[in-house]
Amino acid sequence: MEEKKLDRNSIIGFALIFVILIWMLYNGQQKEAEKRLQTSKEVVKDTLTPAPKVTQFVETIQDTLVSDSIKNLQQKATLGSFAYASTLPSAQGGETVMENDVLKLVIDNKGGYISKAEVKNFERFYKGSNQIVNIIQENNASLNLALKTVDNRIYNSKELYFEPQLTQQGDNQVLSLKLKVSPTQFLEYRYVLKPGEFMLDFTIRTQGLSQVLQTSDPIELDWQLKAFRHEKSVSYENRYTEAVYEFSDGKDDYLGQGSSTSDEVNDLTYVAYKQHFFTSILLTDTPFKTAKLYSDNLVKDEEIDTLYTKQFKTILPLEFKGGEINYQMNWYYGPTDYAILNDYNRNLDEVVPLGWGIFGWINRYAFIPLFNLLIGFLPYGIAIIIMTILVRLAMSPVTYKSYLSQAKMKVLRPEIQELNTKFSKDPMKKQQETMK
Repeated sequence: MEEKKLDRNSIIGFALIFVILIWMLYNGQQKEAEKRLQTSKEVVKDTLTPAPKVTQFVETIQDTLVSDSIKNLQQKATLGSFAYASTLPSAQGGETVMENDVLKLVIDNKGGYISKAEVKNFERFYKGSNQIVNIIQENNASLNLALKTVDNRIYNSKELYFEPQLTQQGDNQVLSLKLKVSPTQFLEYRYVLKPGEFMLDFTIRTQGLSQVLQTSDPIELDWQLKAFRHEKSVSYENRYTEAVYEFSDGKDDYLGQGSSTSDEVNDLTYVAYKQHFFTSILLTDTPFKTAKLYSDNLVKDEEIDTLYTKQFKTILPLEFKGGEINYQMNWYYGPTDYAILNDYNRNLDEVVPLGWGIFGWINRYAFIPLFNLLIGFLPYGIAIIIMTILVRLAMSPVTYKSYLSQAKMKVLRPEIQELNTKFSKDPMKKQQETMK
């Protein structure tokens, strides 16, 4: 048998097949490598690319930071030195309650002033029903300081936010409200409420504001109250509603009862917005050098104007000493009761009208002590009846002759009438017979 040998064509065919195999192997490895490389790139891309929620969170933080920065710049431009107060939690609003057994007060962070003063154990007439007496409620009162800064701006304290801190010192509740320029620079209102008292201590002071506020002129304190009607007859109550004030020498005066009255006086120690049965009083240990007082009658038509009686306003200057303000004052929110007011020994009994001349002395030293004695163990109605009887008995020696003369005239009246008829044409004779 003849042995087969590889010819030239066979060798070329095998070579081509080998080359093709090599190319296919190389090409497959390259594609695999490219595929793996693409996969690796996608993994890296997925790793480096934030998830949608992460991206949204980052964008929210960026927007918040930008917004806060803009807001801070706006507050700085608007509030100046007092912009710091707007960054505190208290700038979100809120209120603080102080309460004892006779009085309940609500003080707002905004303005730092009393927004509600409820006098317990008393009721007022309202549309045929009785309600608890609130001297202050529904924005009928305000307290404002006009703060003039060194950059010639004026800020109203009633529009700014105070930071509250309520503490207990013994039996007393102490509320400190600070309008802050920085952690150590502030305007402070300090309220102290004692057990069983209608009177509370009130302090206005500044700390570290000598470089913030203009100290060459006093700060103007603006106190306003729109007096609520508490009685059934609005006209009767309005007649006894007035602004009373006392001078440093102990003398007192009041604004007139006109539709709109005002006065400018010096050396005041207290101002009272007196209603018939309830009163609001601001007192000071340091007399105010000047004061402007205003009173407007709000009862134009008794059938329509039945909610308020009068609008009161007082402007008082608070003077700087050593670049700071420090005034020790008091607030009174309670009944216009002679015994209660007199017990404070601050001449507040002058708020109660006792009458002119000798009648005032009789009321002060006879009738009021007698009435207070009777109501100590009797209801008010029975006490008034017994007091009326006792007064009439006490006055009987004085009124006896008057009663006797009236009785005699009653007996003689028929005879006198007969004489008038008989001597109607002779007046002289009629007079003679009448005298007989």
